[in-house]
Amino acid sequence: MGCSDIRFGWAAAIALTVLAAATGCMAALQVSAAVQRGAGLPYEILGSAVFDVPDVQRGIDYQIYVSLPASYADNPARRYPVVYVTDADYGFPMIRLIGRRINGARPRVEEFILVGLSYEKEQDSMASRRRDYTPTLRGASDAPPNARHGESLAYRDYIRDRVIPFVEKKWRTQPGRRIYVGHSYGGLLGAQILLTQPGMFDGYVLGSPSFWFDKQHLLKAAPPMLDKLQDIDARVYMYVGEFEARRVGDPRYQQEVDMVADNRTFAGLLRARNFAGLELADDVLPDEDHMSVAPRGFTKGLLHVLPAQAD
Repeated sequence: MGCSDIRFGWAAAIALTVLAAATGCMAALQVSAAVQRGAGLPYEILGSAVFDVPDVQRGIDYQIYVSLPASYADNPARRYPVVYVTDADYGFPMIRLIGRRINGARPRVEEFILVGLSYEKEQDSMASRRRDYTPTLRGASDAPPNARHGESLAYRDYIRDRVIPFVEKKWRTQPGRRIYVGHSYGGLLGAQILLTQPGMFDGYVLGSPSFWFDKQHLLKAAPPMLDKLQDIDARVYMYVGEFEARRVGDPRYQQEVDMVADNRTFAGLLRARNFAGLELADDVLPDEDHMSVAPRGFTKGLLHVLPAQAD
């Protein structure tokens, strides 16, 4: 039996995962099931898989969640772009669903391998993202007094040195075609990667980036960082919700920060450099706030950075 023949239901999935890994067949592992398991067991995202990929430099345990495209098993010679999404607890199932639904009637987004970047194992999600997605030690005023911030560059290096090699060794990827997707603090992290090591990804979806963090630290640091770059060769899509603008007294809007203005400022800084390889689009999505805008922004972002290829 070859690797491509490994197809089974959930009853055998856990037991055979170890066997598949040991025999080198994990790259072709496909868990197929027509229904959920029932009997009060937890709901599963069928066809997904979870792997432990720790940050050995910092001694932090992380996981990645992986979903292969529907055509993966039947096209053994084909390679796929990879979408990496932060805040995987909501970002992974959301992007997975969008990628399937949007192509329901006709191909609109290219098929992709999806990788969700988890929070630290057994760690509070907000504590994990405060530490990993922010650029300075000075946190938000409402953060707990003992909260850790400012390790985004170390987390960037973890993605670069541990996650990407793990994924590109195990599955049939197109190494030159990596997409980053992040919202809020995840958008802030993506903007910092774009400014410091833009070649890590060739597509960026930066959703409602928290440029307000530490008195707009990254916005203020961006001009000299951009001065050091010869080019940004990437498709970039930035979005923010209409109600993320500041309008004191109107509860639909932000009361302390203006994320719409910040997004516009960052987009303007990028455009002013006239980078030959940069394809930039930025949107203010109407009738959306910080908590509602991500599904719509992710959809428009995928359409911009990963449009379906013409036959």
